[in-house]
Amino acid sequence: MSKVGIIMGSTSDMPVMEKAIDVLKGFDIEVEVDIVSAHRTPEKLFDYAKNAHTRGIQVIIAGAGGAAHLPGMVASLSPLPVIGVPVKSRNSIDGWDSVLSILQMPGGVPVATVALDGALNAGILAGQIIGSGDKCILDKIIMYKEGLKQKVIEGAKQIKK
Repeated sequence: MSKVGIIMGSTSDMPVMEKAIDVLKGFDIEVEVDIVSAHRTPEKLFDYAKNAHTRGIQVIIAGAGGAAHLPGMVASLSPLPVIGVPVKSRNSIDGWDSVLSILQMPGGVPVATVALDGALNAGILAGQIIGSGDKCILDKIIMYKEGLKQKVIEGAKQIKK
C-alpha cells in the first residue's frame, strides 16, 4: 500500500493541509497525519524524519508557516523525498518568509516546494512520485488530469452558449 506522511507545525495549518490529504485519499494513497513542530518538539521532528521510511512512508509533505524550518529539517534527516508547503500564517510576513525559508535550501538538502498554501499541488506531486513506480496510482493520476482537462473543455462550451 502506498503511503504519504503529512506533517505540519501546528493545528492552525490543518485547513491548508487538508487539500493534500483529500487528493491523496482520492488516489487511494494512505496518509499518516501528525503535528511536528521544528521549534517546539525538535525531538519528535528528529524521530519522525529519521524513522518515517521504516513505517512504509514513501514521501513526506511538510507544511509550515512563519520561519518554516520544518520541511528543511525533515529533509536534512530523512532519506525520503520531502515536499514543502509554505503556509500563510498569522505571524507570517505576507507568506514570503515561509516561501523563502522552504525554497532556499542548501545544496545536498533538496525540498520540492509548492506555492503558498499549495497543499493540493503537494498532494498531486506526492502521487506522481509514487505513481512513477506504481502503475495503479499512475493510472489514477492520468484520470485526475483528464478530469481537469474535461472541466476546462466543459467550461469553454458553457461560455460559448
